[in-house]
Amino acid sequence: MEKRILILTAGFGEGHNSAARGIREGLAAVCGGTASVELHDIFAETYGGLNEAVRRAYLAAINRAPRTWGRLYNWIDRQEKFSPKMGWLFLAKARLKRLLFRLRPTAVVVVYPAYPYLLGNILGDAPALFRQVVCITDSITVNRIWLRGRADLFLVPNDLTAEAIEQAGIPSEKVHTLGFPVSPKFSELGELRQPFPAEAGLRVLHMINPGGRVAPELIRGLTNLPGVRLTVTVGRDPRLRRKIEDLRATTGRNFEVIGWTDQMPRLLLESHLLITKAGGATVQEAIAARCPMIINQVVPGQEEGNARLIVETGSGVIATEPRAMLAAVGRAFAENGRVWREWSANISRLSRPRASLEIAELLLAL
Repeated sequence: MEKRILILTAGFGEGHNSAARGIREGLAAVCGGTASVELHDIFAETYGGLNEAVRRAYLAAINRAPRTWGRLYNWIDRQEKFSPKMGWLFLAKARLKRLLFRLRPTAVVVVYPAYPYLLGNILGDAPALFRQVVCITDSITVNRIWLRGRADLFLVPNDLTAEAIEQAGIPSEKVHTLGFPVSPKFSELGELRQPFPAEAGLRVLHMINPGGRVAPELIRGLTNLPGVRLTVTVGRDPRLRRKIEDLRATTGRNFEVIGWTDQMPRLLLESHLLITKAGGATVQEAIAARCPMIINQVVPGQEEGNARLIVETGSGVIATEPRAMLAAVGRAFAENGRVWREWSANISRLSRPRASLEIAELLLAL
């Protein structure tokens, strides 16, 4: 029987799209063209410009009003029933229903928590003709919206998250701890992992958070640290890129500036230390690359568990002010990298760079 796998994602947070792409790449590597795989963002496909406006509003909320977003996140977590609240998404439901009829999948993998409720509205009490798999992209503090929909299996990134959702009432036989589905490139490029000390310098990767208000002060401090080789990523923001390049020109400091890139596996594997926010995909990619973290921003609610994962496993620290970040870098590299070596050993124990391949094997075996 031909395997037909549908992956459903949404653009509200890069973790969802990153996980979806990782699963698709894992399936492509494992199945050798013997399975049909489709990836869809039903909300973007249905609502177009409206979806983009809502997505931008969501990003603005988590970056500019994180406490307000945290209260909304906790309110969602307390809700017992979500399906009745999905009625206004009737256009998305109709589109998803047509897609299911056309593809007739053997498995549906969801990496965004609204989909189990849409699928539940479509199926009603009828038995599904496909296996429904929920891939949770957060760690430890998992919002209950992930857990109260219809699902046959839950894929989680680590043991601490497995324990958390089992304590929330999910049967252990439904829970599979296979890791976060990062790109298979993390496994393929594993030999790029940098030793300590490195002849080329101690490589620090700073992924600037949206807004990046403290970035100039932090960059000045990092370029003053002896032996540090700095790379700064600015994403798709041209104004931010100009600002950072102007800083480099006016200060005469030598560091690399990179825009949006598909080379993140290589950048993380070649770095000794990552400084950025506690985003779901970012934290998991750092773990896959065995790159310790200094977390400089935590969005209340959805990112708290990601930060806890790094801190509670001794894989890095939280430091939200430039002075504290610089002190953390100095402490990590002091005494021939004593603290950095501890962080590196701890994060290596969490690392599962083949997760997308193992998830693909599980999906093909269903």
